[in-house]
Amino acid sequence: MNGVIQLFAQESVARTVVLLAIAGAAGTAFGKIRILGVGLGVAGVLFAGLVLGQLGLKVDAHVLEFVREFGLILFVYTLGLQIGPGFFASLRARGLVLNAFAAAIVLLGAGVAALLIGTGWISLPAGSGLLSGATTNTPSLAAAQQALAQVGADEGAAAIQGLAYAVAYPFGIIGIILTMVLVRRIFRVDVRAEVAAAENAQAPRTPKPATRNLEVRNANLVGRALGKVPGLEGSGVVVSRFSRAGQVEVARPETELQLGDILHAVGPEEGLDALRVVVGADAGVDLKLLPGPVTNRRLIVTRSEIFGRALGEIRIFAQHEVVITRITRGGIEFSPTPGFRLQFGDVLMAVGEEPQITQVAAAVGNSNQALNSPQPIPFFLGIALGVILGSIPLALPGLPAAVKLGLAGGPLVAAILLSRLANLGPLVWHMPTNANHMLREVGITLFLAAVGLKSGEKFVEVILGGEGLRWLAFGAAITLLPLLLVGFVARAWRKLNYAELCGLLAGSMTDPPALAFAQQTTGSDAPAVSYATVYPLVMLLRVFSAQLLVFLLYRAATG
Repeated sequence: MNGVIQLFAQESVARTVVLLAIAGAAGTAFGKIRILGVGLGVAGVLFAGLVLGQLGLKVDAHVLEFVREFGLILFVYTLGLQIGPGFFASLRARGLVLNAFAAAIVLLGAGVAALLIGTGWISLPAGSGLLSGATTNTPSLAAAQQALAQVGADEGAAAIQGLAYAVAYPFGIIGIILTMVLVRRIFRVDVRAEVAAAENAQAPRTPKPATRNLEVRNANLVGRALGKVPGLEGSGVVVSRFSRAGQVEVARPETELQLGDILHAVGPEEGLDALRVVVGADAGVDLKLLPGPVTNRRLIVTRSEIFGRALGEIRIFAQHEVVITRITRGGIEFSPTPGFRLQFGDVLMAVGEEPQITQVAAAVGNSNQALNSPQPIPFFLGIALGVILGSIPLALPGLPAAVKLGLAGGPLVAAILLSRLANLGPLVWHMPTNANHMLREVGITLFLAAVGLKSGEKFVEVILGGEGLRWLAFGAAITLLPLLLVGFVARAWRKLNYAELCGLLAGSMTDPPALAFAQQTTGSDAPAVSYATVYPLVMLLRVFSAQLLVFLLYRAATG
């Protein structure tokens, strides 16, 4: 017992680890408590750290600084790996409209905060902390703290940021939900009809490949090689097997057709319909159900020699008479084309005889262990590149001095670019989902616990004093004004679907509890689609707008 008392009586590595662990465990448990379906989530760790700090349990400032920065790097890098693959795709077509509205919410929030700071109503550290808390965006808090450190602010500024963040955060969640309710009431939204329209609009434009069994009845095709059938090339349709006289075999481009042959084709519905017109008619039988040596298996691309190569360049399939009928990437199925370039983790549907498929499997890798195993070399190399990128000074017009992306922006940008690259030779930037989530949670937990312990000493004093009430009011303004303005304009002017609008509002604040509320009230996953569409750009804008707020206003605020 004396050993435990001594552990907390003096600073040590063991004491620091115990305090961080307590803050992480207690805060995570607190964040899971839901009131009317809404909880604090990971932000509960910040409040647990504040309580420990208020109790006088301090940690060495240098150690706390390292923990905070290291947690920040882990969080933003793994976050970048997650949002990177969908970042550029989100900026196309309908996503462009949704992202424009989401960006407007981000910029308007930053504008309100800048106005409050510029007019002297609040200090720069408090204003940047309120901006992050009012928009429920922890990475922007990290970015703002990094920016303050870069411009030479004293250590107390980071503590004030953390306190302001904690004050504004709860209403940040409530404000999003309140906006959703007000839009629904004011515009008298028929939720059921809106959800049906949203789900219809969000249906995939390129449907999953279909299958068709066709009987050759066109006499003009007799003796013609399968690969020379008119309209087959470039249609996206693949003929994987054929049956002749009851014998099922693998279909090859040089296979010469005869009347009565039955072809098993896979591809887009339009291409299959066109092929049926040329070939003859539906056969009324499924070749996959007939006995024979031909089978199909799912193969996972995990061999580095295959990464980045076009499907038509890989001769191993033709050599072993194995046909690839579809490719799955990120849960989406694609029709195979010769120019389709394979990436780590692609799932190939291979059709052929079992011994031949086994050899092809070895050639492409097909290793679940490789798919689920972390890649430590690319992970640490990517972090190093991100830190280096964040340390490069950037001269921007209008700023008093060159700025840097810092430890918040550098790893984030590096991860987005590297995940887009997918692989560089044997280096694969893929990270298993479970590993990504775990590292991300560890990183943000360490960061928030450190911020809470650093800021906790003055938490009760601020909350009970007049400063806390002012911060609460200003935070509510930063939350509500952009949401209400953009929400009403998007609905009244662009007639934006209500389910999509709810996802847009939640995504503009990168707030999972608000998304959960939207899904519960609409009874649909439609809000999640627009949430995911705006999330990558919003996260990037939140990080950089928080930094720019500090860089642009620091000299004026201290002058």
